Amino acid sequence: MAINLNLICKELYSLSQNTREYILSARKKLDKDSIHFKGATDLVSDIDIEAEKKLVSGLKTILPEAGILAEEGHNNWEKGGLFWIVDPIDGTTNFIHGIPCFAISIALMDKGEIILGIVHELSRDEFFSAIKDGPALLNDIPINIRDNNHLIECLIATGFPYDQEMDLNAYINIMTEIVKNTRGIRRLGSAAIDLAYVAAGRFDAFYEIKLNPWDVAAGAFIVQRAGGKVSDFKGGTNYIFGKSIVAGNEIGINYLLQLCKSY
Repeated sequence: MAINLNLICKELYSLSQNTREYILSARKKLDKDSIHFKGATDLVSDIDIEAEKKLVSGLKTILPEAGILAEEGHNNWEKGGLFWIVDPIDGTTNFIHGIPCFAISIALMDKGEIILGIVHELSRDEFFSAIKDGPALLNDIPINIRDNNHLIECLIATGFPYDQEMDLNAYINIMTEIVKNTRGIRRLGSAAIDLAYVAAGRFDAFYEIKLNPWDVAAGAFIVQRAGGKVSDFKGGTNYIFGKSIVAGNEIGINYLLQLCKSY
């Protein structure tokens, strides 16, 4: 049976809106006892966990045959099969600290190819979406990457991974070159939103390492449907599972690949 991606995207909107209502309401009652550590600086809250349960339950209703790969523990999927890639709150540290930049991120992968992606920025209620062979949308309005031919006018986004053993000096050296040659650099704290903002033309490009599939799958797909390019640090296609990503318009991604290939 063929999958109706337009219908599924509409159902995802309703599911995401309902989950958003729960997340924002529960945030008012968040206390330190409901915040836990997955790593030295990698936080998770009880709200993340409950939001994932709500999303997974809804996704199983929308597409019962699909597996699940989700950040907070739901793991029932087969490589090469049909499965959802889910982050209930991308930007948990922002969420916990009351910083209004966090999102629900959901992608659908089939036979190794992303065919649908949504990034729902919860504070501003911005719903970024795309389906296979369709346009990238923001609240149902088509969006495109920024057409920019001048590097000095480019605004670049990045993030710092939670890995305490990363080569921070080399990463900072990349940032130093970017600051010298572009309009500036931003660090929002949510890779999903960074990628959605690239798709909408707010950023010219984004790069980061040590990311997981649920951080990038939906946003990267939306960038591509908005006319942008996506690769790993080596210029290849292993950006969903390969732990590094570069995305943006042509001038932005070409510049970042020059800097990141040697990292």
